[in-house]
Amino acid sequence: MKYLLWLLKAAIFFTLFAFALNNQQDATVHFFFGTQWRAPLVLVVLTAFAAGVVVGVLGMVPRWWRHRTAARRAHAALSPAVASAASAPAAAAAAAPHPASPPPPDLPSAHGI
Repeated sequence: MKYLLWLLKAAIFFTLFAFALNNQQDATVHFFFGTQWRAPLVLVVLTAFAAGVVVGVLGMVPRWWRHRTAARRAHAALSPAVASAASAPAAAAAAAPHPASPPPPDLPSAHGI
């Protein structure tokens, strides 16, 4: 499986390398107010792709922060319940001589946001 993954990575690399070699012609990108940028076509495509990735990541950052804070709050709310549930069976096992004690109650899931 490891060799198949390396083969896939090599195929992607050589495909992109061939794309770069076949698109070395200059391209002109016209901006506002008469400004322009002349660069090889492959550089223009790579820059547009990178700009799209940056815009996509920046668009997701607020949602990631909300999910992260909600997960922290749920984990903080769950931590005292887990600690008390973990100490209760230990105290009950020490007090009760027989091993047939009832199972602990179901705890709320930290991921059920």
